[in-house]
Amino acid sequence: VTGGSSGIGKCIAIECYKQGAFITLVARNEDKLLQAKKEIEMHSINDKQVVLCISVDVSQDYNQVENVIKQAQEKLGPVDMLVNCAGMAVSGKFEDLEVSTFEVKPYNVYITVAYPPDTDTPGFAEENRTKPLETRLISETTSVCKPEQVAKQIVKDAIQGNFNSSLGSDGYMLSALTCGMAPVTSITEGLQQVVTMGLFRTIALFYLGSFDSIVRRCMMQREKSENADKTA
Repeated sequence: VTGGSSGIGKCIAIECYKQGAFITLVARNEDKLLQAKKEIEMHSINDKQVVLCISVDVSQDYNQVENVIKQAQEKLGPVDMLVNCAGMAVSGKFEDLEVSTFEVKPYNVYITVAYPPDTDTPGFAEENRTKPLETRLISETTSVCKPEQVAKQIVKDAIQGNFNSSLGSDGYMLSALTCGMAPVTSITEGLQQVVTMGLFRTIALFYLGSFDSIVRRCMMQREKSENADKTA
């Protein structure tokens, strides 16, 4: 589990550990890793389970990342599930952001793409520090989820081999509306997407109308403020 020292990554590790998995935690901060290891070990179901901690920055030298995988395999055996939770959202206006990212099925590697909602994690708190007002107001139209809830759903979907993992009605609607050429796990899932597409698109238009209204109000408030500053 990369990014396994906090947030959704740590909660996914806990959820897997509850099901008897051997865990390799990968993150940069060694102190946070050791603290997460203690928390995860409280959920063991047998004495043989192991939590291995490796401190490395996965965004840097690939050779380091490769060595991490080798260490995990040497100590715990083959990697059955790789969970990529490292990273954070960079919030800001599109024009202000800097420019600073592959077929795997033949190798028997399957992917689950998660659509986590706003989740009460350190990364989300950091994201909110630079989030534009418009984005923050839109975000506040839905509730913030607990990382344990999100982790439980992601692990469940990954084990079942589902390509999409979402939480709640909004998440399900988003995954259906953006399915495009994405693979389906079953014929039933494909039929559900086809049947609900029109309805979900109609609902989405109301969402978009609400979001546009928020953006317009913020723009008008900003213009008023700028005009007031000019006349002051």
